[in-house]
Amino acid sequence: MALIVQKYGGTSVGSVERIQAVAQRVYKTVKAGNSIVVVVSAMGKTTDGLVKLATEISPNPNRREMDMLLSTGEQVTIALLSMALQELGQPAISMTGGQVGIVTEAEHSRARILHIETTRLTRHINEGKVVVVAGFQGTSSAGEMEITTLGRGGSDTSAVAIAAALRANFCEIYTDVPGILTTDPRLVAEAQLMDAITCNEMLELASLGAKVLHPRAVEIARNYGVPLVVRSSWTDDPGTWVTSAKPQGRSLINLEIARPVDHVEFDTDQAKVALLRVPDKPGVAARLFGEISRQKVDVDLIIQSIHEGNSNDIAFTVTTPILKRAEAVTAAIAPALRSQSNPKLDEAEVMVEHNIAKVSIAGAGMIGRPGVAAKMFATLAAAGVNIQMISTSEVKVSCVVNAAECDRAVLALCTAFEIEAKSKGELLTPNPCTDAINRVSTHSSTDAINRVSTPVRGVALDLNQARLAIRQLLDRPGMAAKLFGLLAQHNISVDMIIQSQRCRVINGIPRRDIAFTVSRLDGENAREMLTQVAAELGWGEVVLDSAIAKVSIVGAGMVGQPGVAAKMFEALAQQQINIQMIATSEIKISCVVAQEQGVKALQAIHAAFGLAGTEKFVVPA
Repeated sequence: MALIVQKYGGTSVGSVERIQAVAQRVYKTVKAGNSIVVVVSAMGKTTDGLVKLATEISPNPNRREMDMLLSTGEQVTIALLSMALQELGQPAISMTGGQVGIVTEAEHSRARILHIETTRLTRHINEGKVVVVAGFQGTSSAGEMEITTLGRGGSDTSAVAIAAALRANFCEIYTDVPGILTTDPRLVAEAQLMDAITCNEMLELASLGAKVLHPRAVEIARNYGVPLVVRSSWTDDPGTWVTSAKPQGRSLINLEIARPVDHVEFDTDQAKVALLRVPDKPGVAARLFGEISRQKVDVDLIIQSIHEGNSNDIAFTVTTPILKRAEAVTAAIAPALRSQSNPKLDEAEVMVEHNIAKVSIAGAGMIGRPGVAAKMFATLAAAGVNIQMISTSEVKVSCVVNAAECDRAVLALCTAFEIEAKSKGELLTPNPCTDAINRVSTHSSTDAINRVSTPVRGVALDLNQARLAIRQLLDRPGMAAKLFGLLAQHNISVDMIIQSQRCRVINGIPRRDIAFTVSRLDGENAREMLTQVAAELGWGEVVLDSAIAKVSIVGAGMVGQPGVAAKMFEALAQQQINIQMIATSEIKISCVVAQEQGVKALQAIHAAFGLAGTEKFVVPA
C-alpha cells in the first residue's frame, strides 16, 4: 500500500465531465490499495476570468484582495471533485490550503511555504478518505490568518510540498501532455517524450520556460528527495520520472525558505582564453568552436558579451593541461575571423590568462531569489577578490577569479552562506570545506547514466526576457555587488550575467561593460532605476533591449563532450541567426538571439540534436 499525492491542472478538471474522469482515476487508484491526497487547480480558465473581473474594477487591484478572489477558483474544484468521488461511493473531503495546514509567509500573491501542519490531513487519510486539497494557496503564519497564494505554478508547489511533508511514496503531476518532452510540442509537434530526467536538468528546463513543472516544485522534490512523475490526465501512459539523488536530512520547518545555497564549489585547474574583436555576425561562434571540437579540446565556461560596434568578444575556460592546444587552435583561426566588410577593423586578438580559478555557489533554493547572486558578489568584494568572468544558470553562479585568491574566496563564501568550513590551517588543501563543497568534476550516478546516453535532453525557449547593458562599469571589487544589490533591493531577479572581456582605461581607471537579462516586465523599471544612479556611481550609459529571445539546451551528458556547443552554434549559423550573448554552466548552454528568430532557433537546434520522435503530440485545447 502506497501513499500517493496526485495533482491535476486546470485543463484536467476543466469541465464536469473531466472532473468525473479524474474521480474515476482516483477511485481506481484507491481500489488498488493506495491512500490518496489530491491537489487541484481552478477549472480551465477560471483564474484568467477572475483576473479579468478584478481589472474591470481596478487597474491596479490590491494584492490582498486578489488573493482572496483568486483562492476561490480552487475551492470550486475541490468541492465538485469531492462530490464526484462520493457519488462513486468513495469517502472524500475537500480542504482549502488553510484547512489542510499550509502555512506561508505573509506575502500576498507570491508567498513561499514555511511548513505544513499535517495532523488533520493524516487523520482523514487514516480514516480512509481521499483528501482533496485546493492548490496554489495557504494562510500566513501571523495571527490574522490571511489567505495567501503561491504565485504562478502554485498548485505544483502545493502538491510536492504536501508529498514532502507526508513523506509520500511519490507524487504524480497530471497535465495535458503525456510527460516531459524534449521541447514545447506547440512549437515542435515531433517533440519526443522522455522516460526520465534528473531534477537538475528539470530545474534548468522549468526555469527556462518549460511549463510542465514549476521550478519551485522541482526545487522541493530535489531538496526532499520526493519521487516525481509527470503523466497525462487523458491516458494511462507511464509518463516521465523526475529523479533526484538521496537528499541530506532537511527540516520541514521553513520548507521553501531554507538555505538557498547548498554547495560552494571550486576548480583551480583552469585557464582562460579570450578572442577579442571578432565580427558580430552569424557563424563566428560556430566556426571557432567547431575547430575547437575537431581538435578534441574540452571547454568549460563559454561567455560572449554584448557587441561593441561591429565586433564582439568570446571567452572560454579550459583545464590547464590542454591550454596550449586550446591557445594554438584559437590563434590559428583568429586571422580567418577578421571582418571582411571592414578590413580596417583591428584583427581578432587572442588573450590567454593563466593562474585563474572558478568559484561557484550552487543550490536549488536560488531560484527566484534576487539577493543570492548579489550576496555572492558582495562577499567576494568584501574579501578583496576581483571578478574576471561571471556565468550563471538557474541553480548556479560561477565567478572566475585569480587563483591566488581562491582559498580566500571560498572561505568567505562558506561563511556568508553558512556552509561549514574546516579550520584555517586546512584552507590550502584542494577541499577547504566539508561535504557541502563538491569538486566540479564530481557528478551523481544518475548524471553518469545520462552522460552515456543523450548529451542533450531538452531545448527551451524564453520569450519573456529583456537585456540591460551598462557601459563602462568600473573594473574593481565591489562594482558587481553594488549593481546586483540595487536590483535585489527592488526585488528584480537576474538571469544571464555577462561581463565583457575587453577592458578600456579611461582617465587612468579600467572599465568594462556588463550585460544581464531580467524579466521583460521588470526591464523598464530596472533601466529607470539604474539610470538614476549611473552618474552618481560613475557608470556609463544604461541600454535596454526588450526584443530578445533566449534559447537553451540542457543535459547532464554535455559534460566532457566538446562538440555539443559547436553543434548548437552551427545550427544557428545555418539559419543565419546571429548570437548576441552566450552563457554556459556544466549542464546548460544559453544563447540570446533576436526575438523574431526565437522560434526558428529552437526548431533548428531541436532538429540538429536529433531530438524529434516519430509521434506527433497534440496538446488538448
